Amino acid sequence: MKTIRKTISVLLLSGIGITSIQAQDNNSPQAWTLRQCIDYAIEHNIGIRKSANDAEISKVDVHTSKWARLPNLSGSASQNWSWGRTASPVDNSYSDINSANTSLSLGTNIPIFTGLQLSNQYSLAKLDLKATIEDLNKAKEDIAINVTSAYLQVLFNLELSKVAYNQVNLSKDQLKRIQGLFGVGKASPSEVAEAQARVAQDEMTAVQSDNKYKLSLLDLSQLLELPTPEGFVLENPKEELDFSPLTPPDDIYTQALAYKPSIKSAEYRLQGSINSIRIAQSSFYPQLSFSAGLGSNYYTVSGRSEGSFGNQMKNNLNKYVGFNLSVPLFNRFSTRNKVRTARLQQNNLTLQLDNAKKTLYKEIQQSWYNALAAESKYNSSEVAVKANEESFRLMSEKFNNGKATFVEYNESKLNLTKALSDRLQAKYDYLFCTKILDFYKGQIIE
Repeated sequence: MKTIRKTISVLLLSGIGITSIQAQDNNSPQAWTLRQCIDYAIEHNIGIRKSANDAEISKVDVHTSKWARLPNLSGSASQNWSWGRTASPVDNSYSDINSANTSLSLGTNIPIFTGLQLSNQYSLAKLDLKATIEDLNKAKEDIAINVTSAYLQVLFNLELSKVAYNQVNLSKDQLKRIQGLFGVGKASPSEVAEAQARVAQDEMTAVQSDNKYKLSLLDLSQLLELPTPEGFVLENPKEELDFSPLTPPDDIYTQALAYKPSIKSAEYRLQGSINSIRIAQSSFYPQLSFSAGLGSNYYTVSGRSEGSFGNQMKNNLNKYVGFNLSVPLFNRFSTRNKVRTARLQQNNLTLQLDNAKKTLYKEIQQSWYNALAAESKYNSSEVAVKANEESFRLMSEKFNNGKATFVEYNESKLNLTKALSDRLQAKYDYLFCTKILDFYKGQIIE
């Protein structure tokens, strides 16, 4: 009876994960919590770093648009030489003349009226920056969800691996018992062979389970951009399942609409489409600008000059100011077509916003129904575990008394193991779905 209870206890403890996930001692690596994994992934993930660079590019675009109203200033300098036969301006005779010309100038241009193009470009750049920042937040959210899924998958595979290895130990103990009975003539050779086959099968299952655990740990380490999974240990969550009433999906959706990056990004881009239309319409209006400049020249003819460099630059100094008005009359319907294109792009952005809202609502509904299903499955598997525990206890007694075959014993043990595995699956499904629902409500995943 003590042996039977010990067997059942080992299976139960391994199944519900009461044992620690990794043996911790002073020399073992520090275990990573879920929050640490998420923070590390956000800091090192290549996709997030790229999104952060895109946000910085948008900041530069805002700065460029902001100062587009300022006057520009440009300077130029040129040096020209000419030689050959040239007509004289005095008597129209031809002679060989070598001349040199040095020119210096400064000029500026100030936009006065551009059909409100500059102000709309600045507003559009600021909205694009907000949208890009929300894209960055969306990338962080995605990596947080992916890390959470991979983290829980590692824990689930680890507990399944423990269940598999405990099955191996139980099968080996049973093999020793049958070999002892065979030695005194109370077990047949076929029963010994069946027990040996069961040990081999359980060992293969344990190796497969351990390999799944290692592969899932590798997937998580790659998601975190770790160079190697060696020494990568996860902390055992101490939380118990709390089947509190779930917030209705419509209420979660209403909360998520106010801050979800995917929604905010689509809204900012839709707002920016108004500025894009106005930018296209600005080409319908006249353009007015002010320009000013100064310049001077230094001449030499056949190596001779009429004055020193300083005197010539002073005497030849010229200045100018002026206004330039450009009135669009006909540009082959280019402006009209640009406005049409901007309006069609606005329609597309409206559809993108509607699609983002529908996708968000669908994700919330799926997580909510999956959480309900996982809760129901967990409760059912809890009943199944208790029933299979009692069944395995009775079958063990019958088998030890010679009233049940080895096949019946193994079937009862497998049924209990399956019930434990189903409960583990339901547990981690529920944990994942509830964490996602809390995440949609604005809570931090921990």
